[in-house]
Amino acid sequence: MFRKILVPVDFTEKNEAALDCAVQIAGAGGEIDLLHVIETIEHIDFKEMSDFYRGLENRASAKLFALEEKLKEKGVSVHHEVLFGKRAETIVRYAEEKAADLMILSSHKVDRDHPALGLGTLSYAIAIVARCPVLLVK
Repeated sequence: MFRKILVPVDFTEKNEAALDCAVQIAGAGGEIDLLHVIETIEHIDFKEMSDFYRGLENRASAKLFALEEKLKEKGVSVHHEVLFGKRAETIVRYAEEKAADLMILSSHKVDRDHPALGLGTLSYAIAIVARCPVLLVK
């Protein structure tokens, strides 16, 4: 059912649960796309900050390559990409362009006393507007 799985990553420990889930769902015939989005600074021309962004891109690519190798050892087909832009918009657009069947996102634990505090999180914003199914993993 879910053959093309998108997993946006920010290289925190909470990504491990989302990655483990993606491996289980993808199985032998599925494909996982790892995506890291480098947030750009508004009102500053990209070219002005190109050296700064390229440094971030190089570090992110190295981390993605390591994650990719780790997942390939588990027998899963994996690809990765680094993009620049606003994180939520870029992730949703990428999912649509790549025709993702499922997006798996790391999420925060909800404060049961104040559940509305989580409504402004990146994972919630993406889950609301994404056209493909979204699995939030805590």
